[in-house]
Amino acid sequence: MVDHHEDDLAATKTEGFKVGEKKSLQEYQELDKDDDALNRWKASLGLNSGTPIGQPNDPKCVIKSLALVTPGRPNVEIDLSAAGAVDSLKDKPFKIKEGAKFHIKVVFQVNHEVLSGLKYIQAVKRKGIRVSKDEEMLGSYAPNTTDKMSYTKEFNEEEAPSGMLARGHYNAVSKFVDDDEHTHLLFEWSFDIAKDW
Repeated sequence: MVDHHEDDLAATKTEGFKVGEKKSLQEYQELDKDDDALNRWKASLGLNSGTPIGQPNDPKCVIKSLALVTPGRPNVEIDLSAAGAVDSLKDKPFKIKEGAKFHIKVVFQVNHEVLSGLKYIQAVKRKGIRVSKDEEMLGSYAPNTTDKMSYTKEFNEEEAPSGMLARGHYNAVSKFVDDDEHTHLLFEWSFDIAKDW
């Protein structure tokens, strides 16, 4: 659907960083039980609590919903589990008031395996020319359990451009990708910068 955006959505690489060896959830739980620092890291991920949900054949990460959050206005929420929700985003632009402050909120579920280094990458174009590229590190997560059915992450606040030249229609493409370069969701969407809501 949107693979022609590959260059726009390339994740930033950290010099010298190598993705660690893949381990099962049980291997992580058994790993160096006497190492205090490692045990604190495992506890921060919630690796030793609850029963993991999801089956081995389920996707590792499921993006359940996205929301555009603007102070003083109702959230614009998209239920991504609804049939056709992702495919229709490109043709249903969001309206954003010029100069408005906003941020994105995502709800996602991690199934049966540790998710390492989840990132959100977005490229925005206007009239075919890229005007911005943003990358937000969401972090690493243990599988959701019956105790915690999903994760919620709020992105950094942004400010919409303002002025007559900034007003108009923008197209964007976004993806959620992990350290293994596995894309969990790739979608196109659009928005309009307007003088008012």
